[in-house]
Amino acid sequence: MRRTPQRDAVLETLGRCREFVSAQELHALLAGCGSAVGLTTVYRALRALDRAGLVDVVRDETGERLYLRRPTDEHRHYLICRRCGRSQPVDARDVEAWADRLGETTGFADLEHTLELSGVCRPCRPPGATPNGAADAGR
Repeated sequence: MRRTPQRDAVLETLGRCREFVSAQELHALLAGCGSAVGLTTVYRALRALDRAGLVDVVRDETGERLYLRRPTDEHRHYLICRRCGRSQPVDARDVEAWADRLGETTGFADLEHTLELSGVCRPCRPPGATPNGAADAGR
């Protein structure tokens, strides 16, 4: 990937985000810091950063792409809260192993996958609800 001042600004600002953000949110953060990077440039930079494997991308319930700087070179999966948007990385070794086996058994090469996991985080769960969504009985 070719480095540009705009891509560097997008990546640096994205690196300060703790949760996934949209391109529009990222653009607003850049503008708030005095950066003159335009929204179209933010979209182009995010596409390039995605292709380079430097960001993780998920989709929200409306299909909008959300971005987070990837802390390592490895592919990651996240749980996303449907209420507040909080994200949490998950150990996905089983998913990666399954994808590898699927490629071997089907004869497909260079297999890519997208796995989206969403739920309701502990702070957003109603009182008395358990992680599987049922109400706590007798607790």
